[in-house]
Amino acid sequence: MKSKDLKALDRNQVMNNIREAISNDDEEAFAIAFTDWADSIQEQVLNEARGVLNAQDTTILATRGVRQLTSEERDYYQATIEAMRSSNPMQALTDLTVVMPKTILDQVFEDLEQNHELLNAISFMNTSGLVEFYRNTNTKQLATWGQLTDTITKELTSGFKKVELGQKKLSAWMPVANSMLDLGPAWLDRYVRIVLAEALAFGLEEAILNGTGKDEPIGMTRQVGTGVTVTDGVYPVKTATEVTAFDPVSYGTLLSALAKTEKGNPRIVSNVILVVNPTDYLTKVMPATTILRPDGTYANDVLPFPTQIIQSVQMAEGKAVIGIASKYFMGIGTQQSGKLEYSDEYKFLEDLRTYKIKLYGMGEPDDNNAFQYLDISGVEPLVKEVKVVNTVTTKAGE
Repeated sequence: MKSKDLKALDRNQVMNNIREAISNDDEEAFAIAFTDWADSIQEQVLNEARGVLNAQDTTILATRGVRQLTSEERDYYQATIEAMRSSNPMQALTDLTVVMPKTILDQVFEDLEQNHELLNAISFMNTSGLVEFYRNTNTKQLATWGQLTDTITKELTSGFKKVELGQKKLSAWMPVANSMLDLGPAWLDRYVRIVLAEALAFGLEEAILNGTGKDEPIGMTRQVGTGVTVTDGVYPVKTATEVTAFDPVSYGTLLSALAKTEKGNPRIVSNVILVVNPTDYLTKVMPATTILRPDGTYANDVLPFPTQIIQSVQMAEGKAVIGIASKYFMGIGTQQSGKLEYSDEYKFLEDLRTYKIKLYGMGEPDDNNAFQYLDISGVEPLVKEVKVVNTVTTKAGE
């Protein structure tokens, strides 16, 4: 089965096909759609390479997104290319002694953060090679005067939480054609980074906002913390707070819920993020946060408190999330072996070899009060439209 004609598909259509396949649990449709998308990236990279095939100037290459590789990265890609070209790539990759350098994922994550506001806002970390990670979850001042006591020791200990990074697995796979291998290490790096970045972004935003906690991170819209009933690994959805206006009193009241942890410890809130669906931003949030200046121009995203408004297609229409961005932690990285593996999951795809890399990680809010789930379906414009219903026409002089 061959992939569809990519020239007839734009990126948005391909991504919609992927989402539809996932929602219908259609593995074959997903594989075709994903391959369409990966092929389009390969074609893009091949065209870029043809345009500067003999260029040696690193500045010219950099404008095409081609990095100057470190010696470790070049050795890794060269060994990987040789393994991919072998008659038995599965065995060749298994025998490969070099692993993906951490710097490659560092660059992938940097690209992600630059192109995706939500990922740039939260605590996003490359945790390659780690199986567990400790985070400080206590916002109280831990240092204290006086004698060291058992009570203080317990308080210090309770301020840290162990995050099991190996609990959740994300497999990213990529079809690779021989023409891609012929371009060499630098261009293969370009392709791998684009595929990993886009594949991660596709899954990460959904998980960060709506993840159930079962075989995936826990989303901002989910209840967490002490006393929460988790059913079959799934964390319950928070009750959405109804919001109709963003005036100072309403907004301050809304934000006051963030000023204390679920344990009642106070914390200073200096800025927040508001994540909304793009349609809701244009039809509800923008009209409710736009003012007319005295000079006749408009200013948008005007709120009574420092707020970064983030649009995400993964947020359901009529709903939103508001919270302290730094209070969401997402750690993700390669498995400890860091190897790219040959994949035979999609054998029905012709003329392509597929490879996958296993990524491990975990994401969750620090506490239940760090984020609020909102119902913004009833938000009113800042200035209501005035319509003249009836008019009276009079004769001149009357």
